[in-house]
This record gives sequence, structure tokens and C-alpha cells, in this order.
Amino acid sequence: MTRASLAAAALSLLVQAGPSAAAPPDPLVVRTEGGLVRGAAGDGVLEWKGIPYAASPAGTHRWTMPRPAPPWKGELDATRYRSACPQLARYGLTEASSEEDCLYVNVTAPRSTTGSPSAKRPVLVWIHGGAFVGGSSNLYPLGHLARSGDLVVVSLNYRLGVLGFMRHPAFDAEHDGGFGLEDQRAALRWVKRNISAFGGDPDDVTIGGESAGASGVCMHLIAPEETKGLFHRAIVQSGGCVHRLRTVKEASGIGTAVATHVGCATAETALACLRGKPVKELLEAGSKAAGSDLLAFAPAVGNRTVPLQGAEAMATGRFVRVPILNGGNRDELRLYVAYDVQAGGSVTQENYLEHLRKVYGANAEAVLAEYPLAGFSSPAAALGSVESDFHPAVGLNGCIYLRGAALAARFTPVFEYEFADRAAPPVTKDPGFEMGAVHSAELPYQFPHFSNTSTLDGPDLAAPSQALATTMTAWWTSFARTGKPDARGAPAWKPFVSDRAVMRLEPGKTGDFDAGAAHRCGFWRRLYPELLGGGSP
Repeated sequence: MTRASLAAAALSLLVQAGPSAAAPPDPLVVRTEGGLVRGAAGDGVLEWKGIPYAASPAGTHRWTMPRPAPPWKGELDATRYRSACPQLARYGLTEASSEEDCLYVNVTAPRSTTGSPSAKRPVLVWIHGGAFVGGSSNLYPLGHLARSGDLVVVSLNYRLGVLGFMRHPAFDAEHDGGFGLEDQRAALRWVKRNISAFGGDPDDVTIGGESAGASGVCMHLIAPEETKGLFHRAIVQSGGCVHRLRTVKEASGIGTAVATHVGCATAETALACLRGKPVKELLEAGSKAAGSDLLAFAPAVGNRTVPLQGAEAMATGRFVRVPILNGGNRDELRLYVAYDVQAGGSVTQENYLEHLRKVYGANAEAVLAEYPLAGFSSPAAALGSVESDFHPAVGLNGCIYLRGAALAARFTPVFEYEFADRAAPPVTKDPGFEMGAVHSAELPYQFPHFSNTSTLDGPDLAAPSQALATTMTAWWTSFARTGKPDARGAPAWKPFVSDRAVMRLEPGKTGDFDAGAAHRCGFWRRLYPELLGGGSP
């Protein structure tokens, strides 16, 4: 046979073989609306990091709605995280950033999910916390949830602090103070359009978050005209959906103060002036303007981004009626008492009442009678426990979580929990008093070795805590798949009907308990009926 006839025979065989002879597609390369992205293989998962979901919001695009990301040519390297959004370091722990080009998503999928259009998986979108001024998606390893739950898991960055949540009269009135939330919604729309390419089902999406991230979930729930159809279940970890937020008008003083600090007080030129200022100068001005106010950059109510107070929306059914997994931690605000002590403050037997007056005003004497120091290991622990039961100005407390569950449960299934493992790894250095299950202490149970830094160097959990973490992961991921938390060998978790049957997450004591009695919510309702409602839920 001649060389020519051999070549012809080979070509004939290839033609007969058809598409099956072609090389299999590379599962690490995915086509998105912007172009091809190349990820990396991890431990049982495929990961794509740093995919732009919106254009850079720098320069003349500061304080504007998120814009589509420009397309790219060739393959985008999606093997590493991109920068966190601008923020100052906080509490001697978190990491600073000044990079405004920060609007990126990360996607993690079990290896079997990509390249198989018939096997779409449920999607979990995680929104990071950080008091609306810090945090980033690169602090949360997604592989554990993806593998354990057979989910496609997404995380995202969004504008923070002065650049994402500051209010100012010069900004677009429809979205004033809501650009960080609008970034989150732009990311959810990106997921809707693109996640099927990664093996995810765009019509089976759960959104979840902790702290400020949970508050973001709340804000998406109570803005149905803006978000309906973008998600189908919601996880709220320490979010307080029905805590009263400031109105845009009430909150505009922070933006005015920032503008004054940086020399942009003239109304006619304020916006152009602010857009010309260096990021670090704006961040430092925001910190000065906020002072000790934990909610200085919390979302504000009264515009298109957040049209209603959470309590009004939940009470009247004007929210996205999807199943909700809701709750918080037993000792939430002991963390912030610890931060105050580390900064030089003190809580003593002599000044305990003074601290109560700062929070509860004319009700302080009644609070002291209900919470005498004799019932606690230290004055600092006492103050943290009181505030964790109810704090009128901060939505991180047991009674506000229960109030939100009671209102929402009239319209949709709510699964209420309390994380109560006082043996959880420490969140901050030892403040000299028992911290317990403080704010954010549960995160290593879902994101192994979470440490609030990109080093992910948190300790291993003790055996009882690890057993609880396994159950929690099963509950959270089954909720993301079905809308019902279920875990083999664990107590049945029923939808919320009253404060008296809340799922307690504590090693050896997991099961229903009376959360209303534990947090003395009857007492607090009598003192603050306008915030908690009178009588039982």
C-alpha cells in the first residue's frame, strides 16, 4: 500500500469514528459569558477563582451601580483568588486592602458535576461577613461543602464600607447606600446566567451568609421586586432580619462626615471630589466618622435597594417566600465585649450598671434586677450574655432572631437554630473571661480551619465539636438541596412554630430546647414591645 493510500485509509477511519474519536473536553476549562476560564483540580473538586462578574468600580464609577465585566480573549487564569475589596485591618487580625478592582466570584464543584448537562447540581451562594466594612470571599474554603453536599458552591466579593454602604446626598437616590448589596445581586444574576456551565442548576439556588453576609441575605429576602427568581432558599446565620435599620435620611450623616474629613464638603462638587480621593484616605475617614458605631455602614432603608424595614416586610408577607434556615449563637456579643476589653476597656462590679445604662437607658435598673452579677462567672461575661439575649441597637441577639422566625414562619417554612458549643475554637485572643459560643464561632464547623485570614490556619476541632460539625454540615447541605435540614442519626428538625422548640447545636445536647426562656424573651418583650412585639410569638 502506498503512502497516499495509507493516509486516505486513516482519514476514512477518523471520519467513520465521528465525534467519539475527538479528545474529551478539558473539565478545567469552562465557557462563561465573558470568555473561557481555566480552573484547577483540588481535593475531589474543581475550582475556579477570581472570575469577574462586574467591571471595576474605580474612578468615575465609584458609587455607581455595578456594570457588566468586559469580555476577554483566550483563557482567563482562574486558579487564584483576586483581591479583597478595600478595607482597613481590624482588631489586629484581619487583612487590609486598597484594590477597587475586586468584584469577582469563585466557583467550586465536585469533579463529577462539570461536562454533564444532564447532572445539574443544586447551588449554594455564600456571602461573607465583616460588619459591612471588611472580609472577603478568599477566607472561606468551599471544597468541604461542595464535596459533603454534592453542591456547586459560589462565593463573591462586594464593595464595603465607604465605597459600598455609605450614604450621601450626591449619590443616586434609588440606590443610595446600597451599592454593596447591588453588587451581591449582580453576582446572583451572573450565577443565574452562567452556573449551568459549571454543572449547577440556575433554578435551584440557595443563598447563605453569616453576620453582614446574613444581613445581605435578609435584604435580598425583603426586596422581592429586585430579587425574586434569583434564589430558592435562604440561610441566615446571625443576621437579625427584623432588627430596625436606620433610614437613608437618618444614616446620611456618616457620608457627610466622611466628605468633610477629606475636604469634599461643598455640595456642588462633592461627588467629583470624593471620586478623586485615594482609597486609603476614604477608608480612614470612614473609620473616624464611624467611631464605635458597629452599624455605621449597615444597609439603610427607604430606597429601591431596601424598600422596607425587615419587621414590616416579614409581618405583612412582602418578602421572597422561600424556606429559611435561621438562627445565631448563644453568646454572640461576648465577642464585642472582648474587643472592648482588649482595647483598654473594663467591665467590673462597680461599673456594670453604668454599662447597662449605655445600652438600655432608663431600663437599666430593670435589666440589673433580671441579670444580677451573682449568676455569672464575671462582670464581662454577664454584660456579654445580657446583650446576647437582647440589644436594642444591634441585631445580633437571641430574641431578635426568634422574632424574625415568628414573623416569617406565618408565610414560609423556617428552621430555627442556636449554636451553643462553648468549646468552639477562640475567635480572638483571650480577653480574660469566658467567651463561649460567640459571634462567628461556628464558621470553622462549615469552613474547616477558618481563621478570619487567608492563611486558613485555625485549629482542628476537638472530637465532640467535630461530630457536631459533621451533623451541621449534613443539615446545611441537605437544606440547600431540598429546603429541609436532615442528618442521619440526628434529631428530626421540624419547622418553627414557637420559641419553645428551637434546634440547639451543642455536643451531647443537640435537640429541641426553649430558646425564648433561655434568652428571657418574655422579659425583653415587656421592656421593648415596639421592637419584639408584645406577648408570645
